[in-house]
Amino acid sequence: MNVTVTPSEFRFVSYDADLIARSAATIAEASGLGELPIAVEVDETTPLARMTLHLPGSPESDAHGGAIVIRAESGAFEDTRRPRHQSEVATANSLGRQLLRARDRLLGGFGEAPADADLTLAQVAAWEVYCVGRLERLGVAVNQQRWRYNFRNRHGFSDRVDTAFEQLWASDGLTWAELDAISRGVTGDAPTAA
Repeated sequence: MNVTVTPSEFRFVSYDADLIARSAATIAEASGLGELPIAVEVDETTPLARMTLHLPGSPESDAHGGAIVIRAESGAFEDTRRPRHQSEVATANSLGRQLLRARDRLLGGFGEAPADADLTLAQVAAWEVYCVGRLERLGVAVNQQRWRYNFRNRHGFSDRVDTAFEQLWASDGLTWAELDAISRGVTGDAPTAA
């Protein structure tokens, strides 16, 4: 597995580049991305947790030889109980969500999905649930209640919303049209044309 992590040694946070690389490699292999190079760039100067994904064909990917590029602010990997220290669980969860989104876009019927910047908050929440449910089945420790609450905040608090959450959580092999229809079905929006 070809995973590079930048920086290779951290100065502002107590993070382990090898742990980040192992986590990315394990999840990529389990999700069918084992042959693709991955570059993880961590901005250790900010405690925020924003992450961005750049796929082959983008300028960011081209700069890394066609790798899947994940840019993460250091808070995405942080142990919430010990600031500036890395959490193995947070690292696996954050990288796993990005890698499964990459898999969906590259291999999984998500070609017509809007660019990340154009997704609605409800669509992001639905896609996150779909990713985290699959992460759990890959053996990554996840907090289902965290994602259920986020999904409810974006879709409403009702039995119908909880049913949609369970459907997304338990699904494998959804297309973008199917995921979007589930998300729009609980918000009352008309589904997009497939």
